[in-house]
Order: sequence, then structure tokens, then C-alpha cells
Amino acid sequence: MNKSNSIDYAAQTDVGLMRLHNEDAIAVCPETGMTVLADGMGGYNAGEVASELAIAVIKDYINNRLNGFLSLLIPHQPDELVQIVGSSVELANNTILNTSINEPQFTGMGTTLVMSLCYGKSMVIAHVGDSRAYRLRGGRFEQITKDHSVVQEQIDAGMISAESAQYSDIKNLVTRAVGVGYPVEVEVNLHQLEVGDLYLLCSDGLSDMLSMQKMDEILQKNNQTLQEKCAELIEEANLQGGRDNISVILFKINSIKQGGLRHLF
Repeated sequence: MNKSNSIDYAAQTDVGLMRLHNEDAIAVCPETGMTVLADGMGGYNAGEVASELAIAVIKDYINNRLNGFLSLLIPHQPDELVQIVGSSVELANNTILNTSINEPQFTGMGTTLVMSLCYGKSMVIAHVGDSRAYRLRGGRFEQITKDHSVVQEQIDAGMISAESAQYSDIKNLVTRAVGVGYPVEVEVNLHQLEVGDLYLLCSDGLSDMLSMQKMDEILQKNNQTLQEKCAELIEEANLQGGRDNISVILFKINSIKQGGLRHLF
């Protein structure tokens, strides 16, 4: 488990039971309060390339922006954090798309993505596609992202219920992805952190296999570490069929530091 003074982290990825390769990629960066999860698409090894490119580009961009000399002296404002995160995803999109254009073996690759950036009392969540973020706060477990998918559009239009969407034949058909066109439509939202918050980021290999009730049940257990919760979530997804790669990032807010220099972790 990656651990900092104010946030505990855990992360795990698994190939699942039906896939030959793991096209998911994850990153946890306690030094900048950032996590990133990408679920690659494109078949063969192209999905792996897309997800790994997204992770690498986003990590480098945000680390460079947050670790500059001025950043150590002048605290970032929430709207600036939103801009930094959005720009990092746009750069990842352009990098993946240019790679697929210049290297024919990667034509058509792309990735869904969900990421977080914690800074003082604020957290930025960005996502593209159907990789999700959830929050457990004060005993209440809720999804804090909305899928960019055909099924979600059908739910929003009142054509189907959220319950029946779980059984849809097209529930994995996304309407947005990173690396498939210019410009990328990234959804970026600002949240306020509270001490005790527990956040879950996951690929659809988890959310398609487990109900929110089951995820909530596992996260609410008091006798497990975050890493043990990660392992149980993945184990349960595999017990339910493991039809896709499964990736999980958990982080818990232990304390929130105010003011001072840029480094809050």
C-alpha cells in the first residue's frame, strides 16, 4: 500500500478469467495526490499501448505542473487544478491518436479513463467513458461519475431503467474515449474532501460484475486494510465470472492540511 501523511492508497489490477491480456493500467502518485486508471480498447496489444500511454502522459504532465519552483511557493487554486487535469487528458488523447495514425498496428486504439487529484480540501475527478469513481462518506456509498455510454443515454432518456441496464447487450458501448478523435470530451468535476472519505476508482471489469450493494459491503468492513479490500473486490468480480480485466484504486482521506507550501501530502 502506498501511504502518505494524510491519504492511504491501495491499488490492484487483474487480467480476469476470460481475457488473455490485461489492457488496464493504473498509477498511484502519493507525492502529488494523484491516481489514474485507464481501460484500454483496440484488441491485440493496442489496448495495452493506449492505456499505458495515457497513464505515462498524464503522470508526467501533472508532476511537471505541480512540482515547478513557483508551485512550491504559490498554492494552486481549484479552478487551476481543474484546468491542469483537463489539459493532461487532452495531451494524452493527442498522444494516443498521433501514435495510432503513425503506427498502423495501433490503428483504432483508445482507452476509457478515470483519475483523481487531491489538493488541500479539494479533489478533481476527471473521466472519459465508463470507468467510474465512487465515494463512501458517513456510511453512504454513491457513484460520483456518470458513464459516457449508450446505455446511460438510454437511462437519461427514460427508455430503460438503471436496473435493467445491467442486463443490456450494449452496456459496454461507450460514447467517449481517449485517443479516438479530436477533441476529447473529458468531464472534469471539483469535489470537496472530508476526513474519513473513502474513494473507489474502477474499470468496468469490476462494476459490471459487482452490484453497488456488494461493493459497499466490502468497503464498509472495519477489519480489513485497503489492500485487503482491493483484493476482495477483485476476487468477488472473478467469482462472478471475471469477464473482463479488473482494476481497482482505493484511497482514504485521513487528514486535510491547510495552507502552507504546495506539498500537502
